[in-house]
Amino acid sequence: MEKFNNILVALDLSDIDNTLIDYASYLADTLNLKKVYFVHNIKTYEISSLFEEQLKDINLDEVIGDELNEKVESRFKGKAEWEVLISEDPYTESLINYITNKYYIDLVVMGNKKRHKGTGVVSNKLLRLLKCDILSVPRDFTPQIKNIWAGTDFSRESRKIFNVAQMLQKATSAPVTAAYVYSVPVQFSPYVPKEAMAPKIEKHAIQKSEKFLSKLDYDGEVTPLIIPGRDSSVASNLLENAKKNKVDILIVADKGANNISNLLVGSVTEELFGEKPEIPLWISK
Repeated sequence: MEKFNNILVALDLSDIDNTLIDYASYLADTLNLKKVYFVHNIKTYEISSLFEEQLKDINLDEVIGDELNEKVESRFKGKAEWEVLISEDPYTESLINYITNKYYIDLVVMGNKKRHKGTGVVSNKLLRLLKCDILSVPRDFTPQIKNIWAGTDFSRESRKIFNVAQMLQKATSAPVTAAYVYSVPVQFSPYVPKEAMAPKIEKHAIQKSEKFLSKLDYDGEVTPLIIPGRDSSVASNLLENAKKNKVDILIVADKGANNISNLLVGSVTEELFGEKPEIPLWISK
């Protein structure tokens, strides 16, 4: 079973920081963490030349550091140690990767802003760069884990997500569902009616799930859920059904069965990451 000790929380001085600090506080006690690092990167190159004169005598690191320390101290209720790290780096992704390696970070927690209000600090580059797990949390999400979904394709690569699921289940007693979305191959639709293919594919998916779960070294209970694919993508179907079932956290692997290189990120995972889901998305590396 997984054991997480240190997590990094990326802050950007927007209102989503409150959500992230509250969620980190919840994780600290739920997972019995040792330390939480709150990180903010000051992008000085984004500061307009119009304000250079006013800011020349101001130590931004100190001012922002004091502000974040006060905010964390007022909101963080977890028992774990915490520390605020401030840096000035032109590349936030590289900075987070550096800190992750230096401080043996097990999980990076980031804000998930809706598209029309900004993209947040999460990026596809970071998804590829980091070697540790990533948790994307939407704004104003209540910190709780009462319903866990593991989005799986029943491949060997997806086994690792059940280590995370087991850890969360042990810590919260929440039920775990292994969710799989099947789809009918479109290339056969001109020759075989979809209505005839779907039951066979579903039956095969059920058999595949039973075989996969029976061989899984899992100390707990996992309920399989086979979701029929519709016109939308696997990622969209998974998120839609997760929302309907009031899922508190969705765990997926960074790669699926179709990847031929360790350097690639799974297409479904990448799409989920870009969809800005309304529930926390945990990507297991």
